[in-house]
Amino acid sequence: MEERSSQQVLNPERLKALEMWLQETDVKLTQVNGQRKYGGPPDDWLGAPPGPGCEVFISQIPRDVFEDQLIPLFRAVGPLWEFRLMMNFSGQNRGFAYAKYDSPASAAAAIRSLHGRALESGARLGVRRSTEKRQLCLGELPTSTRREQLLQVLLDFSEGVEGVSLRAGPGEQGMSAVVVYASHHAASMAKKVLIEAFKKRFGLAITLKWQSSSRPKHEEPPRPSKTPPSSPPKPPRCSLLDSPRPPLHLAQRQLPAFSRAVRAPSPMVHAAPESPRGATMVPPVDAAALLQGVCEVYGQGKPLYDLQYRHMGPDGFLCFSYRVYVPGLATPFTGMVQTLPGPTPGAIQEEARRATAQQVLSALYRA
Repeated sequence: MEERSSQQVLNPERLKALEMWLQETDVKLTQVNGQRKYGGPPDDWLGAPPGPGCEVFISQIPRDVFEDQLIPLFRAVGPLWEFRLMMNFSGQNRGFAYAKYDSPASAAAAIRSLHGRALESGARLGVRRSTEKRQLCLGELPTSTRREQLLQVLLDFSEGVEGVSLRAGPGEQGMSAVVVYASHHAASMAKKVLIEAFKKRFGLAITLKWQSSSRPKHEEPPRPSKTPPSSPPKPPRCSLLDSPRPPLHLAQRQLPAFSRAVRAPSPMVHAAPESPRGATMVPPVDAAALLQGVCEVYGQGKPLYDLQYRHMGPDGFLCFSYRVYVPGLATPFTGMVQTLPGPTPGAIQEEARRATAQQVLSALYRA
């Protein structure tokens, strides 16, 4: 009875049309975790991977409409990097899909021309910009968790990890982490496997949920000890995928236009010791100045920054990757930081440098 119902829903004629189209066009579809994927990238793709704002969400798809009708329709608007149709175990589609284009302009064109487009059955497609959530929040991590160790574990368990930040968990009972992925798809795939992976390998029952991208979560600044350390800070115990290279010059890239001057997340402030009454308080020092001072005091040399502007996120934050070389340490520090737009390119580069220094200091003090 179930087989007869499944055949009626699946529509053998539509399945046959799909098979013929696949043979004629040599298009390859891959079934992965409840979705059928084309591209990512397709074989004839020549450009770089698309950035944020290039994906559209497609809804109200009839259950017997497949890629032979949808891909040509959406590919006519612009170059497709990827098309993902959500599928049930029965072989039906689940009524929605995602199409990722080469640029935000192509995605906008798809929304303008295909939203409300009527298909042969009379159904009208819904097409709008995808939210592309890319941040996951991991909770119930051990208090001994270190950023570099967690980053390496996440790289083993999932693909597309761009950055990790740690913060104290609720009630100081543990640690939580915000993980930034390169795409919504990468974050979605990670969300499916991380809980089970942590339980299987480490016996940890972590929590996992989507993290709002309204404001990035930066690591808390390290707490300086009341007495000077007796030995220089240790380098981070990180197993980097990239081997050390000679220092690179700071990239000179044209940043997006700035609409108004706003502050990035506050730089780390060095806590000055308590002073007796009447004494003059020492003004706070920003993270970049503090990092340089620490390195010079312990004879490690002046930190060298390699900052690369990557993209502007859908929430308006500017994303930078960094590599910081401390001459006295064998391994460079790498990661991602986010800042809000500022009045000039020079100002936003300086904010990114301070945010980077804060992460490096956190790594040194946690090591």
